[in-house]
Amino acid sequence: MSFLNSFDISASGMTAQRQRLDIAAENISNMNTTRTQSGGPYRRKMVVLQERPVPSFRSEMESRLVKERSFKGGVKVSRILEDQRDLQPVYNPDHPDANEEGYVMMPNVDLVKETVDGMSATRAYEANVTAFNAMKMMAQKALEIGK
Repeated sequence: MSFLNSFDISASGMTAQRQRLDIAAENISNMNTTRTQSGGPYRRKMVVLQERPVPSFRSEMESRLVKERSFKGGVKVSRILEDQRDLQPVYNPDHPDANEEGYVMMPNVDLVKETVDGMSATRAYEANVTAFNAMKMMAQKALEIGK
């Protein structure tokens, strides 16, 4: 693995964590949405991260021969899932989406859980920025050796 691939790995982590933070913000902003385009209440979304494996020496050589750049390790968002936990029934007979008994099905979004997810994504993003800056500093110091 090349020294410069470390930048790609940190950048992939920053991209994935930004997506996690975006989804947490979307969940919070829709925590009172009782009607979506699909017809039902909003369902909490979750980000699934997946490792981007480091390629073998053979596959690396083959990609260099055809001059295509392959990604070297890191993480990616593999998919975004809807949480299938039960929705929250709330008694509000005056609400336009209330059923015959007067209950409105509210989204399965928990503000505390979304806040913790957002904080976790922020800290992971900061860790990737720190690693990126450390690699940048090492590259600068390596260039100073030749002076």
